[in-house]
Amino acid sequence: MSILVTGGAGFIGSHLVDHLLAETDYRVVVLDDFSTGSASNLAHLDTDRLETIDGDVRDESLVAKLVSGADAVYHLAAAVGVKTIVENPLDSMQTNLEGTKNVLEAAAASDSTPTFVASSSEVYGKSEPVPFAEGDDRVYGSTTSQRWGYATAKAADEFLALGFHAERDLPVVIGRYFNIVGPRQTGQYGMVIPTFVEQALAGDDLTVYGDGTQTRSFTHVEDAVSITHDLLTTPDGHGEVFNVGAPDPTSINDLAKRVIELTGSDSEITHVPFAEAYDEDFEEPDEREPDVSKLHDALGRAPTADLDWILRDVIDERTDEVIA
Repeated sequence: MSILVTGGAGFIGSHLVDHLLAETDYRVVVLDDFSTGSASNLAHLDTDRLETIDGDVRDESLVAKLVSGADAVYHLAAAVGVKTIVENPLDSMQTNLEGTKNVLEAAAASDSTPTFVASSSEVYGKSEPVPFAEGDDRVYGSTTSQRWGYATAKAADEFLALGFHAERDLPVVIGRYFNIVGPRQTGQYGMVIPTFVEQALAGDDLTVYGDGTQTRSFTHVEDAVSITHDLLTTPDGHGEVFNVGAPDPTSINDLAKRVIELTGSDSEITHVPFAEAYDEDFEEPDEREPDVSKLHDALGRAPTADLDWILRDVIDERTDEVIA
C-alpha cells in the first residue's frame, strides 16, 4: 500500500512521514516544492519505503498521477505563516485554494481515496468567546486586510472538502491545527516559539508583538501527527471537522518569560506594535483555545498540553546542552 503526503518535507509533514513509516508498513510518497519545506527534514530517513517528488501541488496532472497511485492522502501542502500571507498574498491564495482543489478532485476520481485536509485555527478569525468548537460561527476582518487571506483560504478549503464528501461521497477528514510546535520548526515565517528560542540562545531581546497578553494554545507536533493519522483511519470521522490542539492556553508574555528561564538567557522582552511589524490594518485575535470534546468523542483522547516539554524539545534541538 502507498500513502501520499503533500507538503511532506515541511515541519508537520515531515513528522507525519516519520510517524507513518514507524507505525505502518506502507510506502510513503512525499510531494513538496521545497518553498517552505526542506530536504533536511527528511534526511534522517534511510529507507526504500520513502519516495520524494519535487513538485507543486498546483500541478494538476502531477497531483492526479500521484493520488491515483495512493491508498490514502494527507494534504498538508500550503503557504504557511502570517508573514508569508501578508507579504505574498496572491501566491499564497493560489497555492492554498488550487492545491486543495487538485487533491480533492484527484482523490474523488481515484475510487474515493481517503483524504485528510489540514486546516487551521485561523478559520475562527477574531471570533469570541473561547474555547472554539468546530460548529461555532466565525468572524473575520475586512478583505482589504491581507491578514485574513489565510483564514479565508483555509475556510474555503474546508467547504471544498465537505462539498466533495456530500456530493461525491469522498471519505475526507479535516483537522484544524492549533499552533503546532516542535523540532524542525523554523521562526522564518513568524512562528513564535522557535523565534523566541533562537533569540534567547543568541542573547537577543525577545520580540513580543502587541502587549503580549494575547493567549495561544500550543501542541507538540508528535501529538498532532499521531492524531492526524488516527482521524483518517477512523470511519466515523469522515465528513467531519476536528480541532487538533491542546486546550491549555498561555499568554505570549508568559511564554517569553518561560523561554528565558529554560534557556538561562539574560535576554529582555521587547514589545513591538503589530502596526509596526506588519501594517496599520493588521489585527491579531486576543485568544485561541480549542474545544476538544469532539476529538475525545471520536478517538477517546486529545493532545496533552505540556509547555515545558515542548520548549525543552525545541531548545535541545538548537543547543548541544540538554536543558534539565
